[in-house]
Amino acid sequence: MDKIKVGVIGFGRMGELYLRSMRESGRWEIVYICDVSPVARKEAAAAFPEVTVIGDEDIIFNDSDIQAVGLFALADSRKSQIIKAVNAGKHILAEKPIAYAIEDERELVAISEKSSVISAVDLYLRNSWYHNTMKEFIESGEIGELAIVRICHMTPGLAPGEGHEYEGPAFHDCGMHYVDIARWYSGSEYKTWNAQGVRMWDYKDPWWLQVHGTFENGVVFDITQGFVYGQLSKDQTHNSYADIIGTKGLVRMTHDFKTAKVELRGVTRTEIIEKPFGGKNIDVLCDVFADSVLSGVRDSRLPSFRDAEIASDYAWRFLENAVSGELPSIGDDATLRKIRARRASMTDGYGLLPKR
Repeated sequence: MDKIKVGVIGFGRMGELYLRSMRESGRWEIVYICDVSPVARKEAAAAFPEVTVIGDEDIIFNDSDIQAVGLFALADSRKSQIIKAVNAGKHILAEKPIAYAIEDERELVAISEKSSVISAVDLYLRNSWYHNTMKEFIESGEIGELAIVRICHMTPGLAPGEGHEYEGPAFHDCGMHYVDIARWYSGSEYKTWNAQGVRMWDYKDPWWLQVHGTFENGVVFDITQGFVYGQLSKDQTHNSYADIIGTKGLVRMTHDFKTAKVELRGVTRTEIIEKPFGGKNIDVLCDVFADSVLSGVRDSRLPSFRDAEIASDYAWRFLENAVSGELPSIGDDATLRKIRARRASMTDGYGLLPKR
């Protein structure tokens, strides 16, 4: 099988995950790794000695042999990179959000949809075995009519100030995944919502947010997300679930980041499935993207720039709704400094960033 020649921009936490997945799959020829940080370039060269490591992204866009680009640097860099990729006719695999400002995201959707370039975004929950298993069960009619979609994800990290400056507060940076997957389940667009947030540790933005409302088809939703879950507890834990309720049955999922447990409770059968969690499912996304590039036909399973723009837009709207109402501030900056200090010395924890 022909390997796809790719240039990757950004050797941070996510960039390294993509690169390792691409190398392990054997479907990619990684030609370039680009990063503006000399320290990151040094680490990339040590981890991927077979790859040319550069600091100038234009080398990638100007190389006619490069078929695809991976855009995994900060969100404020992606608009110009996507435009360069489209102009150069290179397929695009990008992290979310696809730009820093929602106006730029809308512009990029229009640009990409007018081009022949295949583009995809890491909305990783769509690639998970557990959500696909539950959706297939729902579509079989086993739970009756879909009525309520409940999503929760609370962990101890990232802490405020640890990397959200270019992707928004926690509910936008992380929460847009859950905004997207709730919409994916409903098969409809958001109609009404009401959000409540909390400014933990007196930080300027809400670091916990709960939003509930309706979709245009009448399905009701609630989404809870926050990196506020016991940062200074002796033994850290988390609370993550999906709880999808129909008129006759239900499906639900929990995980411990190692194993995911799915319960399918329909009118004719009950199944309990436990399988490896799968992490961010980067391998699945890269494989589906590779299939699309090689065939020249975009796989419908690929999350699109439009999907990312819609999720980003509503995550911002929900945040704005929370900020416009009562927004309590609980805790102080002294506690936040302790949290950051602890995370700086941790080697095993939630959402730890590379120490460079």
